[in-house]
Amino acid sequence: MEAIEIIGTGSYVPPLVVNNRDLSKIVDTSDEWISSRTGIKKRRISEGENTSDLGAKAAINALKNANIEALDLDLIIVSTISPDQFMPSTACLIQDKIGAKNAVCFDISAACSGFVYGIEIATNLMNGGKYQKALVIGAEVLSKILDWKDRSTCVLFGDGAGAAILSFGPGKGILHTKLGSDSEKWESLTCKSMALENPYLKEDVIKKEKNSNLKIAMNGKDIFKFAVNIIKLCIQEILEETGYNIEDIKYVVPHQANLRIIEFAAKKLGVDVEKFYMNLSEYGNTSGASVPIALDEMNRKGLLKKGDKIILVAFGGGLTYGCSLIEW
Repeated sequence: MEAIEIIGTGSYVPPLVVNNRDLSKIVDTSDEWISSRTGIKKRRISEGENTSDLGAKAAINALKNANIEALDLDLIIVSTISPDQFMPSTACLIQDKIGAKNAVCFDISAACSGFVYGIEIATNLMNGGKYQKALVIGAEVLSKILDWKDRSTCVLFGDGAGAAILSFGPGKGILHTKLGSDSEKWESLTCKSMALENPYLKEDVIKKEKNSNLKIAMNGKDIFKFAVNIIKLCIQEILEETGYNIEDIKYVVPHQANLRIIEFAAKKLGVDVEKFYMNLSEYGNTSGASVPIALDEMNRKGLLKKGDKIILVAFGGGLTYGCSLIEW
C-alpha cells in the first residue's frame, strides 16, 4: 500500500538582510540584548514582495526539487497570518502566479503551527482519494504587521516562505500527525484586523475600535512557558502513539521562535539540543514559514537520507500546536 511522502521541498526569503545592529538604529536595542535572549542574529525583510510573491517562489523551487510541473498539482494549501488581502486567498494568488490551474486552493490560519496543520489537512484529503499531489506552503510577510517601535516584538520576526510537495509513494512517508489548540491563553499572541465599522456602532465600541493596535502583540512569558511544555508533551505523545523512541529520531525540526525555548525543551526531554535543527539565527521567527524553510535547508544540505525519521513540531497563536512524525 502506498503512503503519502514529501517528494520535494522549496523555500524563498527576501534578499535584504537586517542584522541586530541595523535594528539598533531604529529601536532601543542591541545585538547583545537580542542575541542573548533569543539567539537571533539576522532576519530577512521584504522590500516590496508580498506574501503570495514569496510563496510562489518557494513553490517553484519545490516543484523543481520534486521534478514535477505546476499542472500536476491538484491541491494547494497556504498557511499564513499575513495574507496579501482578505480575498481572494493567498493560495489562489499563488495558483495564478505558478500556473497550477488544476488545483483546489485555500488558506488556513493557525499561526506558527500552520505548516504542520497543512500537512495533516493535505494528508487527510489525499487519503480520501480525490487528490494525488498537494502543495503545502507556509508564507509570511510579517514586517507589514509589526510595530517597529516595539523592541519586544520587532526584533523577533522575519519574512520568508517554505513549501513541500506531497504525493503517494512506496515508502512510509508521513507516519502520524498530532494537532491541538488551547484557547485559554489566546490573548498572549494576537494581531487584530480591520476595526469594526458600521452606522450602528455604540459610542463605547467606536472609542475602543479607534484605539485598537493592528500589529502583533505578545506576552513573551506566557508563550515561553507554553512552548517549552508543549514541545515536550507533543513529542512524547507522538512517540508513544507510534511505538518509537527519541533515539529513533534523527532530527527534530522545531518552529524557529527562540533558542532558549528549544534549549529548555531539549533539557526537559533529556536529549542533546543538537538533535534539534535550528536556523533561527539567520532568519528569526518567520511564523508558519519557519518549519518548511528549515526542512528545505536540511534537504538542500543533504542532511536527510532515505529512511531517516524526523519530527516537525510547532506552536503559535491561538494557542495552537502540532507535530508530525515523518520517515524520509
